[in-house]
This record gives sequence, structure tokens and C-alpha cells, in this order.
Amino acid sequence: MFDVLLPSAYFCDLIFTGLPDVPRLGDEVFCQGLKVVPGAGFIPAVALTRLGLDVGWACDFGNDFFSRYALEEAGRQNLDSQLFRHHDRPLQAVTVAYSFAHERAFLSYIDPLPATNLTELVEQQPARCLLLMSLRYGPDFLAAVEAAHAQGAVVFMDAQVHDNATLTDPDVVAALQAIDIFVPNQREALQLTGEKDAELALQRLAELTPTVVIKLGAEGAIAQSQGQRVRMPGLAVSALDTTGAGDNFDCGFLYGWLRGYALEGCVRCANFCGSRSTTAHSGWEASPTVRQLEEYLLQQTKTS
Repeated sequence: MFDVLLPSAYFCDLIFTGLPDVPRLGDEVFCQGLKVVPGAGFIPAVALTRLGLDVGWACDFGNDFFSRYALEEAGRQNLDSQLFRHHDRPLQAVTVAYSFAHERAFLSYIDPLPATNLTELVEQQPARCLLLMSLRYGPDFLAAVEAAHAQGAVVFMDAQVHDNATLTDPDVVAALQAIDIFVPNQREALQLTGEKDAELALQRLAELTPTVVIKLGAEGAIAQSQGQRVRMPGLAVSALDTTGAGDNFDCGFLYGWLRGYALEGCVRCANFCGSRSTTAHSGWEASPTVRQLEEYLLQQTKTS
């Protein structure tokens, strides 16, 4: 049994840093830095592995340059390849990231992915947690959640809303009622709920999902679980690249949750992982190890 089942595509990220502004049509903008690294599902796969968790990353790869590059880096990072699916055709997935100290913008392309059945994957690969990196809903999704719960798994879902989904859609409401942990960022939480304030959005979402965490970027996070509410400020770091910070936050929270930490401890783990990941120019190169995280937690205990 895996600790975490992670069904998520890879992307190859071209991260431009040191930009004076986001490029406008007709203009040419020069940046100060460029880094090419695997991203998307690669980021939580590395972050969770460094935290000592056994990760089943279910991902499709083709015979194109970007797929080959991501696979080579996966090997260098000692990722478990049991659930990799290889195809004899291109499966290009590329994101251009315009990265600033506390925000970023993306331009992405992905070839059509092979059809997959999430319920079958869950049934075939038992795990303690099913980790979903974007908002999912609909009858097929509910069937997968039911299969995960039948195996005793926790269902954790990030938002990464790519459409105009709101709580006015009964399918979205049903999905949030079915899962165990929901972790949107502030923009996503406000869009879903229609609220103007993160605290009000948290209250609304917590009526649907047992545990809700709203990521506030540099300001930290707010969370509610079973009536308990936590607000924790962000950590002061010299942020170089915010790409993947939310993914690392998720991984830190999940680490604490699977270790049986209280809500405050889970948010503390999340804050550390998310903040530390911004100190390098990629979403995973500065992802902390389990030793670094535990040393930080021990230090916090001594100073509290």
C-alpha cells in the first residue's frame, strides 16, 4: 500500500525570473534568469518522497523530448516508477512560467492524454491517501472517492480551478461534501464561494468539507477542522520563485495529517514546506527533507 496515490500529469516548466513586467503584445521583455525543470505532478511527487512518504505517482509519458527529460529527472530524484505509463507517441506538456517574488502567471500546452479511469486506479492501487491536485467533480469522481473511502483512504483535494466552477453547481457541492480535506488558495476560495473575505469563504467551505485550509500566500493560512479554527502567519523567507509553493504546502499538511498531528501542527508543517520551496528557482529543488522539517518543528516546540 502506498502512503499517497498521486494521479497527476507531468509538465516541463520553463521558468523566467527577474522580469520587469509581464510581456505585452508587441513588446519584447528580457528576464534575468531562466530555469527548465519538470513540474506539475513532479513537484508533489518529489516533495512527498523527500518527506519520507511512499508515493505512487500515476503519470503518462510519451516518446517526445519533454517526456524523456521528465523521466530522466524522475530517476535522478529516486521517484517510484511503478505507476508510470509509457506511450509510443508524443505527450508534450509544457508550461512557461512568468515568476515574480510573490506571484506568477502561466502559459501552458498539453497534448491530449490517454483516457484513464480514476476509480479503477484507486481500486488497483490502495493508498492511505488519494491526493488530487486540482478541483474535480461529477459522477465519475464521486465513484472514485467512494472506492478510496472503501479502502480506508483519506481524500485530499487542492483546488487549482481551471473553469468558472462555483458552489452554485450541485456537482461541485457534492464533490466537496464527499472529500475529507480541501485546500484552495484565497483566490480559488473566493471564486468558489462568491465571498469577498477569506474568513467567510472558510466558514462556507467548512460547512461542506470536514477539513478546509485556505492558503494566503506570504500571509500564511487559515484552517478549520471539526469546529476548530487556526490562523497561522507566513514565514519570513527570501522568496526567489513561488512556482510550486502551494503544492509543497499541500505536501507538508499531508505529512502532518498522516503522522496524526493536530490541525495546528499540520498547518505549521505546511507553512514551512511551502515557504522553503520558494527559496530556489523551481517548485521542488528547495523542497525540505523530513529531517529538515522535523528539526524546524522541534525548534518551534523549544521556543513556544
